[in-house]
Order: sequence, then structure tokens, then C-alpha cells
Amino acid sequence: MRSNIYDFGLDKNAANYAPATPLTFIARAAEVYPHQLAVVHGALRRTWRETYARARRLASALARRGIGRGDTVAAMLPNTPPMIEAHFGVPMTGAVLNTLNTRLDADAIAFTLMHGEARAVLVDREFSSVIRQALVRLDRAVLVIDCDDPEYVGEGERVGTVEYEDLLATGDPEYAWEAPLDEWDAISLNYTSGTTGNPKGVVYHHRGAYLNAVSNVLEWDIPRHPVYLWTLPLFHCNGWCFAWTVAARAGVNVCLRKVEARAIFDAIRAHRVTHYCGAPIVHNLLANAPHEFRAGIAHKVYAMVAGAAPPAAMIAAMEELGFDLTHTYGLTETYGPAAVCAKHEAWETLDVGARARLNARQGVRYHLQEGLTVRDPETLAEVPADGETMGELMFRGNITMKGYLKNPTATEKAFAGGWFHTGDLGVRNPDGYVKIKDRSKDIIISGGENISSLEVEDALYSHPAVLVAAVVAKPDARWGETPCAFIELKRGATVTAAEIVAHCRLHLAAFKVPRAIEFCELPRTATGKIQKFELRKRVGSVSAIDV
Repeated sequence: MRSNIYDFGLDKNAANYAPATPLTFIARAAEVYPHQLAVVHGALRRTWRETYARARRLASALARRGIGRGDTVAAMLPNTPPMIEAHFGVPMTGAVLNTLNTRLDADAIAFTLMHGEARAVLVDREFSSVIRQALVRLDRAVLVIDCDDPEYVGEGERVGTVEYEDLLATGDPEYAWEAPLDEWDAISLNYTSGTTGNPKGVVYHHRGAYLNAVSNVLEWDIPRHPVYLWTLPLFHCNGWCFAWTVAARAGVNVCLRKVEARAIFDAIRAHRVTHYCGAPIVHNLLANAPHEFRAGIAHKVYAMVAGAAPPAAMIAAMEELGFDLTHTYGLTETYGPAAVCAKHEAWETLDVGARARLNARQGVRYHLQEGLTVRDPETLAEVPADGETMGELMFRGNITMKGYLKNPTATEKAFAGGWFHTGDLGVRNPDGYVKIKDRSKDIIISGGENISSLEVEDALYSHPAVLVAAVVAKPDARWGETPCAFIELKRGATVTAAEIVAHCRLHLAAFKVPRAIEFCELPRTATGKIQKFELRKRVGSVSAIDV
């Protein structure tokens, strides 16, 4: 092999290389903007200097208790200051942060703590009962740290041996933390909300967290000192990496314990919130809130939506509300969003409906993600960009997990062929933008024709009475399968199944119109996603209607 002149005497050293880690963001924010507001929570206000010192105290206190590289520290916390501090203080010790889904039951929490081998867990009093139940299921001791939030007025007793503020008092605010030995080192552990069997533990590395945090800045054009409202749970994909993103821009973290329409609008108005994120259900909540909740908000608000593909009707409603909505796409395995429906100036001349249809696509890869494609899941051949040929959406690049903890079989399957397989089916459009048509298990095959449940749901969402809709396959003696719709109506709205069918006929081919409809409250997972697997169990009891 021919020698390369650039390989000799030009090695990595302390002067020209440092592992990429988002921990550097908080250090810089405290150094450059020490007096800039960093955290707002009720009457509490803290600067970046104070927040950095508290994160270092946490790291120091944990290190003095023997916690270090490769250990796991769990957090059962809402969106409060200790949760933000944990995103820096825990990895400063070399340990891995495992944010627990606060909506899970004791069995699921116990599994997570056992599987992740947690050495310690931070607990808000609101969740003390479920943690107490989970702890008795464990076969080893865990350091339990109580976090008493003065904004919490509900029930709940302490379950730990030390309170968070007392723990911090034992730590050093000048703790000399070090960057990871390798940027490939794990920084966090997030569990998927699996519908069958135990959830899988998704491992993030420092490099990926760093790059996705920066990509968030680039995709959203986030300026210096944004005011970010924590509507998105910090336990979900580490808040899509926004705890680190906000630090990178020395912004303001406006904490929010509970997602309610009035509380969100009040916070936006009081603190002049500039940015927030949320799943479609959060945006639906705001779009359908009473008009008096929205009064007095005149400044620009930027919203990011990801999760289930948002219906075009919801995107249009947010635009009418005056919020600038950016649609992103990703999974737990991609640090949250890793693709964005990047907008074009030419779209601004289109009517709201056309803009909404364009913005409903999953779009293109994040700046710092190497690849997003649609391929045949068996041959891995890329599908043509014709907007019709279906394939599986796949990612590759630095904004992709290390793999599944203790699960090499699942990891190997997920990365088959050098791409991360999402399980989402979609198409490539002529402009290169991808659009999900369905989850692989959600395609309805009726009379040999594929029906996208998302397409049918889009039509249902465009009806003014529909708040939430989900469509699954219903076995049919003649057609094999037909669409079955479960619909949750807006408060005070009334509509008949026949009216829904008539509406769908205006937007869908006849064979795609639901042949069974049930009006009900839709079941949701602990992360707010609709539980289609539960709906599939109920299709037998939903009567067919004349279409």
C-alpha cells in the first residue's frame, strides 16, 4: 500500500483533539454567560453559573459514593431542575443516565432498574409509591435519592436515604470532571416502549448526543438565549437531546411538571417562550384549547413536532394558531429526531392546505446524520424516487444508537446491511423527501390492495369533529381485511358514523373508506402513543357499516 505523507508525525494530542461530548456546552455557557438565566421553575430562578456548579456538586457527590464510569444512575423525575442537572452531573462522573418513563408501572420500572443495573435512582415524591413497589422486586440495593420539589403539592413520602439538596451539599462545586476517555462511551440509556415482551435498552454515546444537540440548533436556526418550554418529557430520548441543545445556546429552561393547555399558554405568555417540542397529541391539545387560553400571545413561537406522523389537519391548525411548526422524524434509536421536513421559501406562496401536506412529510436527514433512505428491507436496494414505490425507512450515521444493551441479536437485526431499520414503511418523493405510509405491521391489505392506515387517518383528522383517530385492519371474509376506525371526538362535538363515511368518500378511494367505526377514548402507551395493538383486539366487536 502506498504510504500517505499525512500519516506521519501528525497524530492526535491534547492540543488538537478532544472527545466530543455535550458536557462541554454547560461549561461554556457558565464561562461565557455566567449571569444569564438558565432555569425557571415556579418562583425559582438560576443562572448558568449556578446550574453548572450544581451539576458539578451532583457529580462530585455521586463519585464520593463510588459511582463512576460504566455505572448506571436512573432518574424518576418530571421536567424539574434536578432532571436538567442530572443530564450533566451524572455523565460528568463517567456514569450513564437512565431516565425512567414516569408513566410506567412498578413491574416495568423494576425490569428497567434490573436490566440497566442501576446503582442509584433519583426520585420525585410524586412517584415515590411506584418506586417503592419497584424496589422490593430488586435483588440488590440501590441508592435512592429523594428530590423534594416545592412546586409539587400532591401526596408522596420519601423513599430514599438522602434528599437531593442534602446530597448536593456534600459535593464540590469546583469538581474537576473529565471528558470521556472515548466519545463512543455511553452517556445515556433509554428504553423503548415495546408493545410485546420487555422493552429494549437503547444506548447513546457522547458523540451522538453532541451531534444531535448541535443538529437541533441547525435545523431550527436557534438563536442565542432561546426560551425553551419543557412540554416534552425529559425521560423521552433525553428530551430529544434538548437539555444539551439549550445549554449549547445558553438558553432558558422553563420547567413544567404537567402538560396542560392552560399551563402551557400561561408559561408562553409569562416567560415569552420562543421554542417548545411535543408529540402530535400535545399540539392537538393546544390547537383545540379554548380561545381565551391563547389571549395575549403576540410574539413568535416555534414548535417542533415528532412522534407519529402528524396529520395535515393538525399542521394547518397550528399554523392558524400562529405558531411556526417544524416537523421532524426519528426514533428512540436515533436520539429522537434525526430527520426534518426542511421548508422552502417557495412553499410560502401556497395555500395552507398545500403547505400542510408538504410539511406532513418526514423529509430529509438532519445536518449531522449521514444518511436517510427508503430501501427494500430484504435486498437493501433503494426504491425509486417516484412517490409510489414502498420500502422501509433506514438511517445511518453518528446520530444512531450504539445498540441495544445486552441484546446482540436485536442489535444485529436492527443494523443489517449497514443501515438502521426503522420498521416504518414509506416512499421517496421526486424532490428526495421521504414520507411514511405506515408501520410495517399497520399496512391493511384489502382485496390484494395495500391501504395505508395513515392515509385513512389523515382523511379522518380533516373532519372538524375528530380529535384523535386510529385505523387498524379488521378481518373480512370477502376482502381479507378492511379499515376499522376508532375515533375520539372533540369536546362537545357530535357526528354519526354515516357522516364520517360520507366525509371519507370525499378524500379517499372507495376501497380505503372505513367499513367499521367506533367512537371511544383511544388507549395510549405510557409515552402517549396510541396503542394500536389494543385496538386490534377490539375489532371483532366493532360492527361493520354499509359503505
